[in-house]
Amino acid sequence: MSKTISGFSKLSKSKKIDWIVDTYFSNAEDAKTKIKQYWNTNDKLQQLHDEFIENTITNYYLPLGVAPNFLINDKLYTIPMAIEESSVVAAASKAAKFWLARGGFKTTVISTTKIGQVHFMYKGDFKKLESFFNYVKPILIQESEAITKNMTKRGGGILDIELRDKTTEIANYYQLHVSFETLDAMGANFINSCLEQFAKTLKNKALNFDLFSEEEKQIEIVMSILSNYVPDCLVRAEVNCPVEKLSEDSNITGEAFARKFIQAVNIAEIEPFRAVTHNKGVMNGIDAVVLATGNDFRAVEAGVHAYASRNGRYSSLSHAKIENGIFKFWMEIPLALGTVGGLTGLHPLVKLSLEMLHKPSAKELMQIVAVAGLAQNFAALRSLTTTGIQQGHMKMHLMNILNQFEANDIEKTALTKHFETNAVTHNAVIEALKALRD
Repeated sequence: MSKTISGFSKLSKSKKIDWIVDTYFSNAEDAKTKIKQYWNTNDKLQQLHDEFIENTITNYYLPLGVAPNFLINDKLYTIPMAIEESSVVAAASKAAKFWLARGGFKTTVISTTKIGQVHFMYKGDFKKLESFFNYVKPILIQESEAITKNMTKRGGGILDIELRDKTTEIANYYQLHVSFETLDAMGANFINSCLEQFAKTLKNKALNFDLFSEEEKQIEIVMSILSNYVPDCLVRAEVNCPVEKLSEDSNITGEAFARKFIQAVNIAEIEPFRAVTHNKGVMNGIDAVVLATGNDFRAVEAGVHAYASRNGRYSSLSHAKIENGIFKFWMEIPLALGTVGGLTGLHPLVKLSLEMLHKPSAKELMQIVAVAGLAQNFAALRSLTTTGIQQGHMKMHLMNILNQFEANDIEKTALTKHFETNAVTHNAVIEALKALRD
């Protein structure tokens, strides 16, 4: 039976596990064995993992796969992907090979600006607040120099600070809207430290500003935090080739394929129910590389989906057209990523992934990640508009079903061969396995 506990965080790792298995599992020893079997045998490495987060009891593993043959701006990459979903790595690899023979992917970083905000309440005359802001703006920058010094030396730092009036939406609500350049760092800690210093300076300087009344001096800081919406941290990824080169077999011409493919994209552009699944396919590729390189996939997801809704309706991230006989497929997407700081210097497999990618800068990683998303989207749309999505996906999912029913190696070999020419469904696999065992 569930029960509350005080001081859980202060318990040793073994005591935490004892409480969990005794409280929630009918077979405590079996649960404890399952927890411990994923511990790293290297004590130093296990301690490193334990210290990434709080209240750690074990490691949760995801497969790390690779998708080779990505030609990006005439440079070859093998892209690491950490993901649990069948067919994603295979689809990305297939798309990479398809476009390798057609000139590869082209990418451009459009901008790298990141945003943070100080949210505050001010009761008084806006003109006075404006005067105060003009006075305090250079002081805000000056008093944050201890934080920004190293970033500024490397060519980054604070780009601008704006005062934004949001009182039409919430009474007395204003913002300091701040733009940053954080170079190869994702920059969350840097940005948040700057913002908290701004908030402190803003509040203190208001107390002695002569134009303010006593009430106006009492600026209330609500919060200071970076934004994961980064519409000005943009990268473009694209592919193109003559329409006739899209055909790989006699079943469909390049023109017919292009026409149907573009129709599918157009539907995702105007139909939110389709757009969500369409963009989920994009994120299959993006999230897998973001995870493999130690970046924050939740921040990326939130920012990307906000961007997909920027025109007032949720829409496709990718676009396609035929222009002068050339098929073009492209995407512009916001990606705030880092290759220094955070897990990038701590997690051994993150280090390995970044080395596999030729130790990219943040800008280069933006381009690689965007390509992974576009490739995955291309592969999904290609399947949807030709063979159907399930044929390839279920073939890849076959091994998961066989493992679920504890098939041995001989059974796996036999059934993999059987389903080369038969449709894979959950029931079909169960029946075939049962027949084999009988």
